[in-house]
Amino acid sequence: MLRHIAILLLLCAVAAPSAQAHCQIPCGIYSDMRQFDELLEHCQTLEKSANMILELSSSEGNVNQVVRWVMNKESHAKKFQQTLLDYFLAQRIKAPKKGDAAAKARYLKNLTLVHQMIVRAMKCKQTTDPDNASILRELLLRFKHSYFGNKGNKHIKLHHTKKKEGADDKKGGK
Repeated sequence: MLRHIAILLLLCAVAAPSAQAHCQIPCGIYSDMRQFDELLEHCQTLEKSANMILELSSSEGNVNQVVRWVMNKESHAKKFQQTLLDYFLAQRIKAPKKGDAAAKARYLKNLTLVHQMIVRAMKCKQTTDPDNASILRELLLRFKHSYFGNKGNKHIKLHHTKKKEGADDKKGGK
């Protein structure tokens, strides 16, 4: 009997679709910065994809390459939307406690920004205008700032930004 259960569990693990944003168990293990980094990477890929589609479509280029860039653009826009839905809306953006006006304002701002990003990602799918990806990136940066708040943004500046030039001098690097 245990052998059958083990085989069934193994089959379920192999056949189960992978979670894009996180497990939703809840396991309590979150990496908000990693999610924002991946979302930013999706924005960059969407912009590059749109530019490549426009470039390849303007000449007698390889139709196969145009199709591949279109598929790439669709995939990254969908992943962007899924991360917002599965990670941020489902798990990280919490409804405020009753009577906390500041938390409610921040909550509504975050919901509005997420909605705007989902719609803008849809626009990235629908068009080849690279400006949509640029606007999406701007919305993402506004959301990141709102999501982390002042305290979180100070922490990010201290601990998650690249070292300034000359920092290696103190360690004897240059």
